Amino acid sequence: MPVTTRAVPARPGPSPVPALLATAHGGPALAVTAVAGLLALRADLHPLDAAAVTAAVFTGQLTIGWGNDLLDLRRDRTVGRTDKPLATGALPVSRVVPALVVAALGCLVLSALADWRSALVNATLATGAGHAYNLGLKATVWSWAPYACAFGTLPSVVTLAGPTQGWAPLWMTGAGATLGVGAHLLNTVPDLADDERTGVRGLPHRIGERRSRVLAAVLLPAASLLAVLGPAGTPPAWAWVVLALVTVLALLTLVARDRTPFRAAVAIALLDVVLLVAAG
Repeated sequence: MPVTTRAVPARPGPSPVPALLATAHGGPALAVTAVAGLLALRADLHPLDAAAVTAAVFTGQLTIGWGNDLLDLRRDRTVGRTDKPLATGALPVSRVVPALVVAALGCLVLSALADWRSALVNATLATGAGHAYNLGLKATVWSWAPYACAFGTLPSVVTLAGPTQGWAPLWMTGAGATLGVGAHLLNTVPDLADDERTGVRGLPHRIGERRSRVLAAVLLPAASLLAVLGPAGTPPAWAWVVLALVTVLALLTLVARDRTPFRAAVAIALLDVVLLVAAG
């Protein structure tokens, strides 16, 4: 009499979601998304439009992060990046490519749901600038330009979907662009040596670590100052307190190491958004 055996179901493998988020540079992506969401509140968008714009920014940021790690896969393996799931093999390319395609389509559809002008700016100047950086500008003296473009146009992605459907004020655009360049400088500093080994020589590589830190320490408070002095009227007293905190964080970018300066830049960005929201 044959003996029957019950098949044991295979255990599911680890969830790819954390690895996908890490490959998409989840921290910065979520920070930029938070900025977009708070700006949407400031612009008094319809709740559905605010949700669509915020989600469009998030999906666009996902494509930038995934595109970056796909393009840098060979370079990351060469320098032994253990923090990159694609480089270590913890996440296969076959999972990232479809995710990137779906996120790109989602970015376009979500942007268009709010307004076609917002969709065009997000696709070409905001998200598009990030991909231009990945595709080669990061290895040139113009490596700062995509950051200035993406951060500078982010407020307009929101305001073009708002009731007035107009471009953001120049002071807001300038604050975003200045903040973006400062963030680029600090984000690159920890990887200068690895980048040089693989032929990447952007602006921070050409001016060196010390000058990059000093320049960033000037640009970040300048962005905050624009956010305080740009709006009409007299700045409230608490805004000057925020500026003092920004100054402390900017000084931290000069003395800290590893990713701490970039985290300080993200903190300054969020403080700037608080100033912008309050100005509205």
